[in-house]
Amino acid sequence: MSVVLLERPGDGVALLRLNRPERMNALNMAVRESLAAHFTELASDDSVRCVVITGDEKAFAAGADVAELAQRTPTDEAFEKSRAAWAAVVRYRRPIIAAINGFALGGGCELAMHCDIIIAGEGAKLGQPEVKLGIMPGAGGTQRFVRATGKFSAMRWLLTGDLLTAEQAHRTGLVSEVVADGEVLKHALNVAARIAALPPLAVAAIKDAVLRGADLPLDAALRLEAQSFQALFASEDRAEGMRAFLEKRKPEFRGR
Repeated sequence: MSVVLLERPGDGVALLRLNRPERMNALNMAVRESLAAHFTELASDDSVRCVVITGDEKAFAAGADVAELAQRTPTDEAFEKSRAAWAAVVRYRRPIIAAINGFALGGGCELAMHCDIIIAGEGAKLGQPEVKLGIMPGAGGTQRFVRATGKFSAMRWLLTGDLLTAEQAHRTGLVSEVVADGEVLKHALNVAARIAALPPLAVAAIKDAVLRGADLPLDAALRLEAQSFQALFASEDRAEGMRAFLEKRKPEFRGR
């Protein structure tokens, strides 16, 4: 049984569905490596312009697989393998949307924070409870959480390991939108389809500027934005988009 299923629900959209229902989609090494393989493959597929990641109605991913973690030693090669698997998600240049029902905890919450948009159901629960196991987030949780919500909010949840409701996560900035539980995947796929219909070079440039600019001083980040903005004027899609606007018709973007 494949632990991550790849589906093609619409033009330009890929859906990755975590598939370990018996373990609430816990992220063991097999899941991480399968995700990495899918993202590596999708990176060379120009027909895909947006990716949605989801689980099932009970859990997006209820954390790392504790049974697997319990066997690790400080020098275990699994740490390096895990970092390499996460890196494949980080390198993916096109937008990624997390569609969350149920629990997104520990590594599951970190997987969601690797995405660009997080859409959660009203009954979703998110958090980084690693401290309760005598460890800490290890796949970006301490860094991405604070960048999303600010130091004081992030510390509140990281240091206690308490879980956030979907509404609390939305208020803190950890979640983009909250929708009815039964509408999560449908809404995420709709947003993905809208993104996929837009010029891919401009979409990729926006993602790059936001992610790289966040780690730069403001003046350097503004230079990055200005350079990317100017470079897009060489694209065929820029010419088509502006021409279609002036001619009052729907543009046809080709990613060139």
